[in-house]
Amino acid sequence: MDDRHTAAAPATPGPLAGFTVGVTAARRADELIALLRRRGATVVHAPALRIVPLADDSELLAATKELIGCAPDTVVATTAIGFRGWIEAADGWGIGEELLTRLRATELLARGPKVKGAVRAAGLVETWSPQSESLAEVLDRMLAGGVAGRRIALQLHGEPLPGFVEALRAGGAEVVVVPVYRWMAPEDLAPMDRLLDAVAAGVGTIDAVSFTSAPAAASLLARAEERGMGEAVLAGLRGDVLSACVGPVTALPLQARGVDTVQPERFRLGPLVQLLCQELPGRARVLPVAGHRVEIRGHAVLVDTELRPVPPAGMALLRALARRPGWVVGRAELLRALPGAGRDEHAVETAMARLRGALGAANLIQTVVKRGYRLALDAGDCSPAHS
Repeated sequence: MDDRHTAAAPATPGPLAGFTVGVTAARRADELIALLRRRGATVVHAPALRIVPLADDSELLAATKELIGCAPDTVVATTAIGFRGWIEAADGWGIGEELLTRLRATELLARGPKVKGAVRAAGLVETWSPQSESLAEVLDRMLAGGVAGRRIALQLHGEPLPGFVEALRAGGAEVVVVPVYRWMAPEDLAPMDRLLDAVAAGVGTIDAVSFTSAPAAASLLARAEERGMGEAVLAGLRGDVLSACVGPVTALPLQARGVDTVQPERFRLGPLVQLLCQELPGRARVLPVAGHRVEIRGHAVLVDTELRPVPPAGMALLRALARRPGWVVGRAELLRALPGAGRDEHAVETAMARLRGALGAANLIQTVVKRGYRLALDAGDCSPAHS
């Protein structure tokens, strides 16, 4: 049968359709954004950092020459991109072979499979690598074996790792830090400022912010303080805006400020996106209204299986009604819920008409003459049908 002219069935909205996710990543941002958009998310990209080019970093050159001149007993490689960049930078300076010779003669610890892959791509073989990808496990192994009198080189991954370094030095080791790449504030602060404004505005503007490095989280919070909106941003992150971190180290700056975070079991971008696909729909309000399943997402409503984008004013009204489903909500209260509303209750009627049009089913919201509006909650569900 030739079905080329058969109408295609409407696509099912992705798990993140109707939600807005902020992305603070500098590197691998394109990959993360593509994963989010593929699942229906609207993405706000606001790099919180930029990376200093390796070949221009005099600190890395000095540390590399020091290690070539005085060989370490142990080298700890913490990130794949950092280790590759270190080798490439050394090649550019004409000392790549000397560095590889030194690394071949040392105990080389790689934090996880991806770092191990970068080590082997350089023609080296790691001495040991944890399956957990945890620096804490690396540290425990080193301390258990004893580090007194040992010279240890630690490749940093964008932050100082003071606890790691202090523990080794307390154990009697000499620690040489290798700052393979350094984080700095982005040259263009406007995208980050827009994201901060959205977080401070709260529900209906941004639903989640993703973090893939601790420096990015710290940078975002620092910028909020610079702009005098630190408490407003923290209130948003402690409230309706979900903070999704790629791992526990990334979460530390947020948790130190009382912000709850979610993290995937595997510290990768794919599992981070999968976690958002579970968490955000799980936070959405779902109600049985006028024979329909109504799911209230960030900037859209899923009516049965159809995603219906709703203007901000309409979403504000719908959330006010959904707080007391089936109860009558007066015009004065709805007026207070409207963003930037004045004193004219006619604004409620206008926004309500647009909301009904956006939902595509006028009977979802009932008008109660001289009193206000209510969601037409199905009989037997949730709250009573009148106040």
